[in-house]
Amino acid sequence: MMPVDFDLYLITDRHQAKSANLLETVEAALQGGVRAVQLREKDLPPAELYELAEALRQLTGRFQARLFINDRVDIAVTVGADGVHLGEKSIPVQAARGILGQAKLIGVSCHSLAGARSAEAAGADFITFGPVFFTRSKAIYGDPLGPEKLAAAAGLNIPVFGLGGITEGNIRQVLDAGASGIALISAIIAADQPQQATTTILGAIRHARQPVHSLGTKEQLP
Repeated sequence: MMPVDFDLYLITDRHQAKSANLLETVEAALQGGVRAVQLREKDLPPAELYELAEALRQLTGRFQARLFINDRVDIAVTVGADGVHLGEKSIPVQAARGILGQAKLIGVSCHSLAGARSAEAAGADFITFGPVFFTRSKAIYGDPLGPEKLAAAAGLNIPVFGLGGITEGNIRQVLDAGASGIALISAIIAADQPQQATTTILGAIRHARQPVHSLGTKEQLP
């Protein structure tokens, strides 16, 4: 089983990208340091989704980055993706595992603590949990869950990625709640400069992981 060795999980939405070519936006994010991408373009016809997945596999391969395909296990297998990301209405984790085998990763979107526990019990390798903060794209899932519920989910034995309304300004709250990392869309995909946005966010993650030292603690020499 390959490790979940990333702490920034980029999810695509070509409708939010400033560039008409989603590949350009993702490449900029990869140049900025992203090492895990989920292709999530639910409204694309299967043939177009396959073509985009194939192109993204080649692109992520150049950067030694992980590629996950949302929901479509068949396309993930065909293009040689690193795994799939399943939603509440996707096939069961066990069914996906039977197709993918043990060498691939399976992520699951969770919107409650019960759902998170169920995903872990079913054999998910990691989950996204949210929305932590308000975001229009996740408003259908109800009110934001907040860092407190994220902290409860972070007690699982698999990596948990906070999702929903994540920005540079609240990354520390997410990581302080115990999340393994963050998952996001608009903060990078909708940015005017995706590469710079990625670099900034990764910097915020590194900063948030550093212990907070109080000032003025050095002993004064006599």
